[in-house]
Amino acid sequence: MKPTFKLTTAAIIVATSLSACNGEKVVKIDTKATSQPSKTLTMKDADKFLAATEKELIQLNTVGARAAWINANFITEDTSALAAAADQKSTEAGVRFAMQAANFDAVEVNTDQRRKLNILKQSLVMPAPQDAKKSAELSKIGAELNSMYGKGKYKDESGETLSLGQMTATMATSRNYDELLEMWQGWRTISPDMKPLYIRQAELGNEGAQGLGYEDLGAMWRSNYDMSANEFATELDRLWGQVKPLYDDLHCYVRTELGKTYGEDKVPQDQPIPAHLLGNMWAQSWGNIYDLVAPENADPGYDLTKQLAANNYDEIKMVKGAESFFTSLGFEALPETFWQRSLFTKPADRDVVCHASAWDLDSKDDIRIKMCIQKTGEDFSVIHHELGHNFYQRAYQNQPVYYQNSANDGFHEAIGDTIALSVTPKYLKEIGLINTIPDESKDIGLLMKMALDKVAFIPFGLMVDQWRWKVYSGEVTPENYNTAWWELREKYQGVRAPVEREKNAFDPGAKYHVPGGVPYSRYFLAHIQQFEFHRALCEISGNTDPIHRCSIYNNKDAGAALNTVLEMGSSQPWQQAYKVLTGNEQMDATAILDYFAPLHTWLKDKNQGKQCGF
Repeated sequence: MKPTFKLTTAAIIVATSLSACNGEKVVKIDTKATSQPSKTLTMKDADKFLAATEKELIQLNTVGARAAWINANFITEDTSALAAAADQKSTEAGVRFAMQAANFDAVEVNTDQRRKLNILKQSLVMPAPQDAKKSAELSKIGAELNSMYGKGKYKDESGETLSLGQMTATMATSRNYDELLEMWQGWRTISPDMKPLYIRQAELGNEGAQGLGYEDLGAMWRSNYDMSANEFATELDRLWGQVKPLYDDLHCYVRTELGKTYGEDKVPQDQPIPAHLLGNMWAQSWGNIYDLVAPENADPGYDLTKQLAANNYDEIKMVKGAESFFTSLGFEALPETFWQRSLFTKPADRDVVCHASAWDLDSKDDIRIKMCIQKTGEDFSVIHHELGHNFYQRAYQNQPVYYQNSANDGFHEAIGDTIALSVTPKYLKEIGLINTIPDESKDIGLLMKMALDKVAFIPFGLMVDQWRWKVYSGEVTPENYNTAWWELREKYQGVRAPVEREKNAFDPGAKYHVPGGVPYSRYFLAHIQQFEFHRALCEISGNTDPIHRCSIYNNKDAGAALNTVLEMGSSQPWQQAYKVLTGNEQMDATAILDYFAPLHTWLKDKNQGKQCGF
């Protein structure tokens, strides 16, 4: 995930992080109210405004990023106060910039100026009302919610106090139904206290968005994709429709296998799957239950976690390994400050936000990751993802600050994952982590493992913002927050709460991106885009293997094509950047279907005669 603190036009984003992503946030400045201009504005006035704003953005981004970094790595009352103050200043600035930019709506300006002005209007993530007290309140709420999540702990039945990391590890490895249920319920004890703050945050964010001319905050978020808010929502539905048949067959198969493990009394074969049985605290990806659903005779002959240990990969060596992938494509190595200033392991003496994130603190060379690395194959891939953010940030650093962001926010998430798709057995052999490449008979197992992470995630990636959009529009009211959350999870994922939820439950708050105020559609888009990017780069590299076997490691042609897109930043509509790499201006989920075609055929065969659906 990319935490960006940039108030870059493309991100009046007080970015706190691109977290395994976190997200862009809004950077703010002083609270001067913006009045209507007293004279007729011209193109020359737009130039002056944009030049002055750029200077302010650069300063705000640097100060805000440092405050956010310190708060995420040293969670105390003082650092939270400093982060809130910086966030308030940035929010106020962001609102002021947006309002001033709106004054040029009817002014004839050139294409570049219009794009920069629109970016200023649309880049706020949580816009504050034009009221100093409300702005301060909104910033304080954001800092409090972030701290509540970061400090969240649960005392288990034995009296041991557990962190999210410890509970997540148990969710990944335990096969004890009751233990999994305790961890699942335990983590959700941290979120009920968030609800009053979240309700107020939604009220203030809506007021800020409406002050900028948007229907509500959700409509504002959806307007940030070089298309109308309604067009964007329709596009997401179209893409989900392309993927849904594959997901439905995966869901049906997994439910059958879980029924064999836990009993059909606990996993009814005609109902959504209980959320605590899928190997992940949020049931958003299912890779940790691979051992329960793996096809027969599909063992590839290696375990990446064990191979990392056997080859003496510590946390630093894992990051160095991911860096070498990018350098093999022709990118420059990471700066020395990256190694000096990043957080790679969880400190023993303080609270930190462990959620993996990538940071750009100065729009130049001060790029970092923050991550409590576990020495696992999963985290090896996550590191590739985070470095994707960092190399993207470095590639567009020569763009004006307005364009120092990804073509759309899905791009930022997709780039690292595109690289991770090249972490194939072929690649692992090339870097000496395995000795032999499994033959094609093992592909179904490898594809299953990938699908449990990638395909399983797609409906979750869609529904998080579906829920928030309904909250912001008023369709879902506070008393129905939790009910609506589970209705959407059942509708899209076929996943249900394992027990009846308490009246005060606020289960959305147990997912970082909700209290963190990070838009989530980017992750849905990224899961579609990464397969398209991978398919395109494999073609450029001259690959002749099936797409799921392709690795672009050490291919300079693929690296050059990728760099061309990264250097564009957000200087052009995302459709143009998309066309540079894929040849098309519209996203197309057929790439994910191509990638998983052998598995989908296998799943259909296994599901014959079963009652699928939920």
